[in-house]
Amino acid sequence: MKFAAHLLLLSTMAFAFFTCSTENSDTNATAVEASMSVSDTSADPGPFANTTQGLDKYWYQGKGELNTYRLEQNRYQGIHPGQALLIFVSEDFLTDKQVKNDRYQNPNSTKVLKTNAITRFTTGIYDYSIMSSVFTPANTKEFPRTLKVAHSSQDWCGQTFAQINLQADDSYQEQLRSYFESEADQTNVARADALEDELLNRIRMSYRDLPTGELQLIPSMTFLRLRHKSYGPLTATASLEDYAGNDFAGEDLMVYKIEYPSLQRTVEYVFSSVAPYYIEGWVDSYPSAFDGVVRSTKAYRQETRLEAYWQQNSNSAALTQKRSELGWE
Repeated sequence: MKFAAHLLLLSTMAFAFFTCSTENSDTNATAVEASMSVSDTSADPGPFANTTQGLDKYWYQGKGELNTYRLEQNRYQGIHPGQALLIFVSEDFLTDKQVKNDRYQNPNSTKVLKTNAITRFTTGIYDYSIMSSVFTPANTKEFPRTLKVAHSSQDWCGQTFAQINLQADDSYQEQLRSYFESEADQTNVARADALEDELLNRIRMSYRDLPTGELQLIPSMTFLRLRHKSYGPLTATASLEDYAGNDFAGEDLMVYKIEYPSLQRTVEYVFSSVAPYYIEGWVDSYPSAFDGVVRSTKAYRQETRLEAYWQQNSNSAALTQKRSELGWE
């Protein structure tokens, strides 16, 4: 796309971004699915290269999608109650600086679907707060790989920060800043294999293009930090099939299942096969570092809304009520 045409598109989207009013997300899923079309399937270098286009019908209406989940978190030698929040929103992203395009003076910009994933839970007397931000281009023809993942973790012991950036040589560079002596400050580089952290974006864009069979997959930053594992790709086996379990209820559910033999870990993402492909929840099972017992983190979707949340920053009673309705206290 030429720069002038691209700038015109950005201006149009910016207008929509700041003028849409607030509403609930009781979207007619069938109508949304009908508005989406699958791109042509010519070969591309990445594992997710044939992603659904036509996302403007849902993602480009000037709002973010807020999803709240009831959380059962596997930590230490028990399961702890908590909350999870998935925020999906489209935005303009600079491919060279790998930051949000907020000045619109740089032509190296593309649309991304961003996930902000937040989990909060308590272990005994102290709290955990974990957040990941994942930036995946919607134009997978030109940009087949996720550009960036940022991750932070805070608890009463201390905090860590990690970031993954796509490099020009098709590798991922990870920077880790940790308060643990065994981790400390480090920079790691690995081949740009698929990221577990990008899977939620890929499901929301086009779950039919998820890779199956044996693959190299970089585990999620949250798992790596909670288990203090080294960054890098691992051999995994993935499958995509109809959901037949008992943890999640609903029609037309599917499950994307990942097994990491070297970690004794299994991850299942359960989602609706009807657009806009809501993430109903997930199950993450692996052995404790303390007693070796396999326990499962589980998250169950409770509420989904479309909101221009960046404009809703006052202390009004209406917004307080809305926050309460979302269950995010």
